[in-house]
Amino acid sequence: MNLSVDTTIAAPRERVWAIISDIEHSDDNISAIEQIEVLERPADGLLGLKWRETRTMFGKQATEVMWITEVDEGSRYRTRAESHGMVYQTVLALDDEGDRTRLTMEFGGEPQTFGGKAMSLALGWMFKGATAKALRQDLADIKAVAEGAGSG
Repeated sequence: MNLSVDTTIAAPRERVWAIISDIEHSDDNISAIEQIEVLERPADGLLGLKWRETRTMFGKQATEVMWITEVDEGSRYRTRAESHGMVYQTVLALDDEGDRTRLTMEFGGEPQTFGGKAMSLALGWMFKGATAKALRQDLADIKAVAEGAGSG
């Protein structure tokens, strides 16, 4: 399953980057995230940051360990999580649109085990729409904070 959603935010790139790169406080900025626990903090920057994230997905609480595997400071980063026979990767990327910023979130899940492949085939179509809706809500929450209407 691969998805891409985006939104245009009436805020400069630096403001949006400050919000999306503040992983430790993302529970303050994204309504579905209930708790963040930083597990490993790199000496400098985001690369290698590892955390445990608890969020509500599909009406249930889920906790995953995630880490940042790639960073282009101020422009994009990639996260990775491994769960239930799947590898999940998410890319958050920023592009300038005049005095606005386009935030794109790409999400992909790749089955690694027989169980993961079976689950993906059997239920993947069902989760795609719900996952896209959840990603759009994350972007709406970030947009609200960046534009001054949120809690961050």
